[in-house]
Amino acid sequence: MQPEPHGPGGGTATLTPSPFSLFDDAGSYAAAVDTFLAADAPTSVPVWTGERTDLAAAAERAASLYGEVRRPAPRTHGVLLGPDTLPDGLSALIAPCALTWLDADALAAPLELLSGTADGTSGPRTLLVAGLYEHFTVDLLWPLVRAAARHPEVRLSFLTGRDAASLAWFTAKQYRAPAADVHEVGLFTGVDRGLSRDGIHLRNEAEVATADVRAEMLGTRWRRLMLQGHGKDDSINLADFTVCGLNETVGRDRTLVAPICATSTCYKPVDKLIQLRDVRATEVVLSSCNNSPFADAAVYDPKYQLMLNAIDGTASDVIGAITVHASTRPENIVWTEAALAGSSSVAALNASIGTSEPFPAYVQFGLGDDTGDLPELPAVEPEPLFLTTSARLTAYLGGGLLPPNHALRPRLGKLAAKVEGQVSRRDLAVHQERGPVLRSLKDDLQSLDMAVATAFVNDPENELSNAYAHFGERSRIDLDGVTPVRCQCGRPAERYTRRALVPTALDTEGVVCTRCGDVAFRLLDSPSLLIHSEDGALQGAANEVRVAVREARPGILRLGLTFASYGRAGCTIEPELRKVRIAADGTGETTFTLTLSPEIPPHGYYMTAFAVQDLAVSIARRNFGVLSAADGD
Repeated sequence: MQPEPHGPGGGTATLTPSPFSLFDDAGSYAAAVDTFLAADAPTSVPVWTGERTDLAAAAERAASLYGEVRRPAPRTHGVLLGPDTLPDGLSALIAPCALTWLDADALAAPLELLSGTADGTSGPRTLLVAGLYEHFTVDLLWPLVRAAARHPEVRLSFLTGRDAASLAWFTAKQYRAPAADVHEVGLFTGVDRGLSRDGIHLRNEAEVATADVRAEMLGTRWRRLMLQGHGKDDSINLADFTVCGLNETVGRDRTLVAPICATSTCYKPVDKLIQLRDVRATEVVLSSCNNSPFADAAVYDPKYQLMLNAIDGTASDVIGAITVHASTRPENIVWTEAALAGSSSVAALNASIGTSEPFPAYVQFGLGDDTGDLPELPAVEPEPLFLTTSARLTAYLGGGLLPPNHALRPRLGKLAAKVEGQVSRRDLAVHQERGPVLRSLKDDLQSLDMAVATAFVNDPENELSNAYAHFGERSRIDLDGVTPVRCQCGRPAERYTRRALVPTALDTEGVVCTRCGDVAFRLLDSPSLLIHSEDGALQGAANEVRVAVREARPGILRLGLTFASYGRAGCTIEPELRKVRIAADGTGETTFTLTLSPEIPPHGYYMTAFAVQDLAVSIARRNFGVLSAADGD
């Protein structure tokens, strides 16, 4: 039971004289093709409709979309599948679409085919595969699609149709150029909220819920049109509107699965169905999952296929997705720029989605002659500082290092949520000007670094000071990375790395001395410290301690100095905390004054320098002895 909006033509056909000559008889069609190909300046392209009224209506509807006759730019090579299933005239019309035709056996070795070794030729090549949809199978064509994705210089195109009449109609459209006054570019998306762009007719996720999408889509002549939303191979959802793949004029194979509308009414509002065949567009981009599956990978009977319905309609080029994909804001941006620049839609989309998918998602049906340069892809790789910050926040918040009631947890959690959103592909595509976002992160980090450093001043034995023991228990030493070095005391030491076993621990680096013991700890990619001072001093003496910073991020770093807990009451350190500016080479230094009281017990002590930058706490220790002032006299 089919609702009225599915009726063929949908009332959108025009009375403009058709640039196509229609033939029901195969013999008359073959003769017309011969005449057409031999003519110096033909004015009408022959089409064999096989008595299909929907194709005749589509040809009438396409009259206002196409202008002059032009021969398609031939591909260097072509493969025709099932040539014996096609009428003679159709094979003849397909023949000029490639310079050299190969047997279907050539598809068995796609890498050799694309590189030219299959036929003994060399150099860049373009490839056309033509034939009935039933011959477009996964095992035959998927290896070719995958191989072509690794050869960006290769252009791969398909010509197909649900039957010979559909293929004849689709092939005929390759011989007409879009009319000069057809230039509208449109994008309707049911999944990208907030998308905006001047210069195109755009309806984003919020707008398709309120606009009359059906009237806008059917009432416009489109040069290029993208439809993006959730769906299957039979439909794309745009809020309450549905772009439908049903062609009710063709037969149904009842041995195949069909959508619910085959036995009942559509699950979406009937008055908001948009039959794709009725849309007037020279190029249609279907940006949903599985909207153009190969014949043996389809969910539904070809009667309901979106891609086949688009081919039956007015489009000379249909870009579709042969499998699942996660096309989002980056792809919408790059497609829009490509459409406005006259670039290839399929090349732009696959180049963009290649940053998130392990396989090409889109293929091109039609020969497409858009030769403009591809637009620059949106940058979707986050700055390393975002990833470093996220890893540290995960370790601090996700494990048992900080107790549930720790004062810093709310602030760390807020920053973690902020950073998590800022590394998504969508957010990165939206905020292409990364300067303000990066400055905001650095401001957040400086504020938190100050809070962490202040906590160390108030209590040098706080929870974060135990981080290296905590992480070390959840790590293993990388024995291949142990390196002999010299301690500041001049004795042999070893530098080693512990590799975290769980996401709630971090990789750490330590230095252990044969005399001094543990003298340094830091997270990887964080500052290293060296303490320069005398080895000891008399009771009551004032001592200058210089702390040098290496391998820090240029910018601001918080640096402090503490004394061993068992001697802390017998000395003062001024100032408690320093703000150090790190140079472009990652270095910096500052000084502290360590003043020993006359009453501090003579003993062996140590001092600890700590630096806080980007939530990493780096630690260095140096042994320091206090001598009796009386003995010094």
